[in-house]
Amino acid sequence: MTKTRKPGENPSREDKLGAALRANLARRKAQARARADQDEQQEGAARPDNAPESEE
Repeated sequence: MTKTRKPGENPSREDKLGAALRANLARRKAQARARADQDEQQEGAARPDNAPESEE
């Protein structure tokens, strides 16, 4: 069960750790999304079937 704090009361150690864990998780998810986007762009550029067709 979570404890409720009064406004103005200093956060407990558990509250600080929880906030740090949530921030870390959000940062890691953003990094994973950026890596996935970067991989998709590199794969798209490396594929010859995505190259525009020449009109010869």
